[in-house]
Amino acid sequence: MGTRPNTPAVIWLVGLTCLPEIIFTLAGSGLIGATGLRNWAVAHMAFWSGLLRGWEGLYPFQREVMFLSYAMVHGNLLHLIGNMVAVLALGGIVVARAGQRGFLIVYALSAIGGGLGFAVLGPVEIPMVGASGAVFGLLGAWKYWEWRDRRAVGADMRPLWMSLAGLALINVVLWLALAGLLAWEAHLGGFVVGWAWAAFVTPPARRGPAEFR
Repeated sequence: MGTRPNTPAVIWLVGLTCLPEIIFTLAGSGLIGATGLRNWAVAHMAFWSGLLRGWEGLYPFQREVMFLSYAMVHGNLLHLIGNMVAVLALGGIVVARAGQRGFLIVYALSAIGGGLGFAVLGPVEIPMVGASGAVFGLLGAWKYWEWRDRRAVGADMRPLWMSLAGLALINVVLWLALAGLLAWEAHLGGFVVGWAWAAFVTPPARRGPAEFR
């Protein structure tokens, strides 16, 4: 499966997502004198499942805005770096198959899907932040394309199933390592939406040489 260098859509999205964390880090160090910014952002931008269960929002339409805003806030610098490295690694794959507009659409839809997954399966009282739902949506689209391409040429599916099992195992290990503070529900929701989006927008495969054999 071919890739192309990361395009402006990928670079700009990563840059905009990094901007809040840069501000929070500077504020936390006292350089810009606003030490409570991270807590403010979590209160106003995180995904709070309770808002879908009768909690009162801090501003109009917070219930709707949080389905995207949570992906712009991260718990710390390491959390941000992990997600943005994944976006840079996967962005070229998605752009090569769906273009820059397609990349932005699946990223946004997968973030929404991650929020839905967390709303249905996650805890009510704990806020959720981070772009991992969108990242797993990019993964879902990639894995759909791999499945479709392998199926079209009759290639062995075992590497695909092993990679999916590896993703599940990584989630289990991280969930244990983080004492349950891993939003696997958002990962699952984002992955399902990314897979479904790729299945919806990708034309039927044409048979060709068995490049995966």
